[in-house]
Order: sequence, then structure tokens, then C-alpha cells
Amino acid sequence: MYVYKKAKLNIIQGDITKMEVDAVVNAANNTLLGGGGVDGAIHRAGGPTILEQCKKIGGCPTGEARITTAGNMPSKYVIHTVGPVYKDGRKGETKLLYNAYYNSMKLAKEYNLKTIAFPAISTGVYNYPKLEAGQIATKAVMDFIDKEDYIEEVNFVLFSEDNYLLYKKILDEKLNELE
Repeated sequence: MYVYKKAKLNIIQGDITKMEVDAVVNAANNTLLGGGGVDGAIHRAGGPTILEQCKKIGGCPTGEARITTAGNMPSKYVIHTVGPVYKDGRKGETKLLYNAYYNSMKLAKEYNLKTIAFPAISTGVYNYPKLEAGQIATKAVMDFIDKEDYIEEVNFVLFSEDNYLLYKKILDEKLNELE
């Protein structure tokens, strides 16, 4: 566990659908109707309620976030955010990925949610380079914490060991720079 300002930052290797937090973040596609990777896992674990609510929402632009209940998962809510498909790093991907994390944190605050769990957004089939994506993710979260003394705990829940180790390294370096 790390502490930044008053917020706990945790890096966990595991299954985001099992997290007992106020909200898990879904790395969704623009339709919000389910897909592969984290998105498919969340829709399967949460059950049909999530899909029904997503249909009513009607989609989500890249970089923005929407919220539903968590269905059968132990979390209370799912914050669906759409990260960018990585092309060459010159199509606004950095800002869109940053916004996906930051807007998820804003939505958590709007709903009075204190604990949140993020996957590694856009690093699967969207091909975002993992190191850069991790740096953007941690920057967006820490920037939000700098502005808003609200969120108590942020969990980066990473399925693979290489992503887990990468995020540990990124946070170690960022927090060491601040000392």
C-alpha cells in the first residue's frame, strides 16, 4: 500500500470483479454493451442487470465515463469508461486515456463513492503501450487527489503479473520523486 496525500493507493494482482469497493471501473467500448477482456468479465460477473442499464445509457464517448449498479458483483457500482485505441500516440490518445481515469474519479465523487478499483485501461486489445498507460493512469489519479480531497482508496487491479510489477515500479518512482 502507498499513501498519497490522504488517499491509499493499492496495486493488486487479481480479478477486478471480486473487489469489495464502492466502484469498479470497466474498460468499456463505446457501445457499453460488453466485449472482451475486462469488459466481458465485468458483464459476465455482474449479470444481465448491467447490460440492461447500459442499453438505457446508450453508449459513451471515448474519455468519458458512465455509471451503473454492479449487479451480482461485490462492488456497489460499475463506472464504465472508454479508453482510446492506440494508433501512433499522435491522435490525442494521451489526453483521452487521462480523461478516462480522471472522469471516472469525478463520477465517483458525484456519487459519493470513496473507494474505487481500476484496471489497466486500453492496454489489451486497444494496444496502448503498458508503461505509458500506467504513467498516465497514475498521473490522472494523483492529479485528481491533488485537486479533490475526497477519494479514500484507489486500487489498481491488474490481472497479469507483468502489469502488476510495472505499476509497482511506476508508483515507486513517482512517490520517490515527491520525497
